[in-house]
Amino acid sequence: MASCTTGRNLVYFSDLKSEASNQTPVANNIEPKIQTDDLLGIVVSSQNAESNLLFNSGMLLPAGPIAGANAAASRPSEGYLVDSNGEINFPIVGKIKLAGLTKEEATDKITGIIGKSVKMPIITVRYLNFRVTVIGEVSKPASFIVPTEKINLLEALGLAGDMTAYGRRDNVLIIREKNNIRSTTRVNLNNKALLNSPYFYLQQNDIVYVEPDKVKALQVSARNTNLPIYLSFISLAAILLANFRYLRN
Repeated sequence: MASCTTGRNLVYFSDLKSEASNQTPVANNIEPKIQTDDLLGIVVSSQNAESNLLFNSGMLLPAGPIAGANAAASRPSEGYLVDSNGEINFPIVGKIKLAGLTKEEATDKITGIIGKSVKMPIITVRYLNFRVTVIGEVSKPASFIVPTEKINLLEALGLAGDMTAYGRRDNVLIIREKNNIRSTTRVNLNNKALLNSPYFYLQQNDIVYVEPDKVKALQVSARNTNLPIYLSFISLAAILLANFRYLRN
């Protein structure tokens, strides 16, 4: 049965010519946009220590230019949760709608609001829960927090220890939620066209599922799990029958 199985292509981007150099402009690196349930780290720093204290939930940052450089490392650990309306509840200011904005757009919006009462504020916005999940036929399935807020499919598979030999490289499922809509798509890692796909770079909360091939499915099926037992009984019966015939003769 094993000899009759068709060969599987275990090489990523196997249609790339090995003797040629390939250069393609990166056009699919889409800036992530803030969504509901995102957890944002937002730090305000300025020349005014009292303003820093007010806007940073009681955390007093040092005044002066150095505050901006250290802001990201000093952000409040609890963060700001984007609610179902796409808003955060920011100290002093109140509700600010950030859903649908990129991180840069959110920074500009918060700066414009706070800038009305604070002179030359420096705003730092980061995702605190930018994560992707890789499951299925990989060595180490898990959810991974991405501190750089940028990751592609190959990097995610690398974090999960890469696919096993049973993982289907031609049919990887990506599950993505955006604007309260869940979408699924399948990508082929044997095909170089994936490099230009909008799914090559993952978004926050993406789930990557590596499907097992038919060989693995046969190995774990209930029917084939009992196959060795059945074969043992058949072998034992054949031996007993042969001995019985021998004794009769």
